[in-house]
Amino acid sequence: MRLILISLAMLALSGPVFAQPLSIGRVDGPPIVILNQERLFSESLFGQRVQTELEQASSDLSRQNRELEAALLEEELSLTEQRATMSAEEFRPIAEEFDTRVEEIRAVQSERLRMLSLQADGAEQLFIELTTPILRALLAEIGASAVLDSRVVIYVAEGGDVTDMALQRVNAQLGDGGEEPILDRLIPNAP
Repeated sequence: MRLILISLAMLALSGPVFAQPLSIGRVDGPPIVILNQERLFSESLFGQRVQTELEQASSDLSRQNRELEAALLEEELSLTEQRATMSAEEFRPIAEEFDTRVEEIRAVQSERLRMLSLQADGAEQLFIELTTPILRALLAEIGASAVLDSRVVIYVAEGGDVTDMALQRVNAQLGDGGEEPILDRLIPNAP
């Protein structure tokens, strides 16, 4: 009978616990804090600068692609006109050279896009490396021993999310990353 009463009491208590905010006082042992890593990067001066550089590089690449496409289309139209005045034997090497050049241009542009993607990944990795000592100092200051990414946390007590505090520290200590373009530091530009 006692076991049944304990089970019923536990069932009665289990429902409202999830529906109501937790009231947490002082936690015994090392506190764990929450950090939204995506927000820390995207709202930091460094992350915003990276985003601006990526947008500019992407825009430049798109413009270059449009210019190349227009030039190749014009050349293709010219070749189509020439074909009417040439024999198949005369035209074949010209067409093959054009096709080879088009494939080379596509490969170069594809490599540039791949490099841009690698630079974006590298910028995020660089940000993590540069902010690690800043975040460690913050954790030591507030007495936390662990940080969880906010994407894996269901609930956090008030004051448990240190993203705003970390963002202020990162902006104050790292700033926008300096004068040299960030993307240029990571991977040399593609051909």
